[in-house]
Amino acid sequence: MKQHLTARQSQQLALTPQLRQALAVLQMSAAELEEEVADAVESNPLLEWEEAGNSQTEGEREYTEADERNETGEHEDWSQAQDDADWVEHDDDWSPGNSGSSNDEDGESQAERQAAPESLQEHLLWQLGLSHLGPRDTQIGAALIDAIDNDGYLREPLQSIIEALPAQWQIDHDDILPVLHLIQHFDPLAVGSRSLGECLSIQLQQLPADTPARALALQIASQYIEQLPKIGAAGIARECGCDCTEAEAAIDLLRSLEPRPGSGIGSIDHDAYITPDARISRKNGRWCVSLTRAARPAIAINREYARMAAEAAGSDGQYLRGRLQEARWLLKNIEQRGQTLLRVLECLVHEQSAFLEYGEAALRPLTLRELATRLELHESTISRAIARKYVHTPRGTLAVRDFFSSGIDNDGVAASSTAIQSMIRELVDAENPRKPLSDAALTEKLKEAGIPVARRTVAKYREALGIASSQQRVRL
Repeated sequence: MKQHLTARQSQQLALTPQLRQALAVLQMSAAELEEEVADAVESNPLLEWEEAGNSQTEGEREYTEADERNETGEHEDWSQAQDDADWVEHDDDWSPGNSGSSNDEDGESQAERQAAPESLQEHLLWQLGLSHLGPRDTQIGAALIDAIDNDGYLREPLQSIIEALPAQWQIDHDDILPVLHLIQHFDPLAVGSRSLGECLSIQLQQLPADTPARALALQIASQYIEQLPKIGAAGIARECGCDCTEAEAAIDLLRSLEPRPGSGIGSIDHDAYITPDARISRKNGRWCVSLTRAARPAIAINREYARMAAEAAGSDGQYLRGRLQEARWLLKNIEQRGQTLLRVLECLVHEQSAFLEYGEAALRPLTLRELATRLELHESTISRAIARKYVHTPRGTLAVRDFFSSGIDNDGVAASSTAIQSMIRELVDAENPRKPLSDAALTEKLKEAGIPVARRTVAKYREALGIASSQQRVRL
């Protein structure tokens, strides 16, 4: 063996600190964003609260009938629509830093805005309900989700989960693995992994094939992840037959991944009031979508410190310029968070305008994947953008995810599961208490309304609503 020097040209990782912060800010609720901004202002001398009169005005876009015609023809580019938005002044009584105050900007009492905690299981079950699985696979998925711990790992053996499911289903590993693989690609990615190696491998597989060091990182994750702390980059280079530079690049890529995918959900204290990020209102016959002040923290870069950062030299200048860059990143990521949420809500207003007009009975089937396709965004981006986000509407303050629903499609007639359940509730409320409607009768009523649905589906929805069987509902 002989030593020699070589020159190698390579690309660096795209997962920069700025990108990581952007993903984190996108997923924050309004309350979490307020806390993040307050901490940043306290720790970074380049950031300061803006004066009340200088705060950025609220961006509002009206969804018009012309928009509907545009989207029925050629799909409108919502990102370009941002530049054409009308700007109006709201919230004149707001001062910096009080976006989470007890003042009720929407006319709701604090009790109505009490936040309900969302656990990791609830977040996953919601996605499971949008996955168009059959009843059997849905139950398998629910059992798997129930066994996932707070870190996002499935530590219980699959055989134990199989044994807990009804024996008459005769489920084996070939039945449960496809459902597990589906869950592992929910948000957060790699939730339900059975080991650290599997968790990292799933995340690596979602990266572009040309990501630098991806192939070597996959090999390390699948074969050497347990040995990595002991053997280091030199040992990896020896085991994989590569040089130390390549090994270090692969290890850096692994370090950029999330080893505990479930830790970001359900671990935050939700004992707080709901703070809507946006409003949807109807003005002069037009639907208007606007961000609230909670989504637009009134912070700015201190001009004096920015001037000092440009002029200072040595370690002081380097420190100030570093904090200036951090401040710019935060402001840009907050702006991007608002723009993404606004794009999502504008598309939801178009897709679910009937829901806003008439309620749950008019909710159309809509999934994350369908909306991601319309907006040309990744499904995980949509999921992060709506996570723990609320919007004030004429029907009260709703979670953004309430605009999504799975559904059925028979012979071209589509209806969301939420709409069907709403119709079932209305039929039961209007029935003769002496002769309550059976599941078969409910099925016929739905068919008459243009919703062909199986009787077993009606029974499942009735049970989900907590409605007793027709025999138990008899009232003399």
